[in-house]
Amino acid sequence: MNIYLPQAENEQKITRRLIAAIPPEQADYTPHPTSMTAWKLAKHIASSDVFFLNAIASGAFNPADGAIPDSVTTPEQLMEWYDVNFAAAVAKIRALPAEQLVQEIDFHGVFKNPAIVYASFSCSHLIHHRGQLSAYLRPMGAKVPRMYGGSADEPIEIPARA
Repeated sequence: MNIYLPQAENEQKITRRLIAAIPPEQADYTPHPTSMTAWKLAKHIASSDVFFLNAIASGAFNPADGAIPDSVTTPEQLMEWYDVNFAAAVAKIRALPAEQLVQEIDFHGVFKNPAIVYASFSCSHLIHHRGQLSAYLRPMGAKVPRMYGGSADEPIEIPARA
């Protein structure tokens, strides 16, 4: 897990930048009637990240392990909830014995995998939905933050070579 956790922590920073970019007055934006709203998508991203990490830590999937309280109603509150719950889940994983990471976990009867496999699955799931949310931002009138490099709205300055 020492390989995965630094990646998860970096991905969480990227997720926070996307959530922070959501204009609160545009949280109900959706590009299509069958798409999630920006707010629902942001909550899904944060809750799923915590949900998968808690499953790895506990050895079981429990829907309550990623539940966001109804009192969380703004991007700022969501980031606060995400910070606290993400950090707690990561701490639990860091304390795990290595043998627990290879124990199988049943994902609601759909498939069974060693706990460590869900770390990769979670990351792919996170990136997929963040891509959706990032595509919402400009039509919402927001700026797209940098993720794996600069964006048109937040470029990375690369020093000139001598």
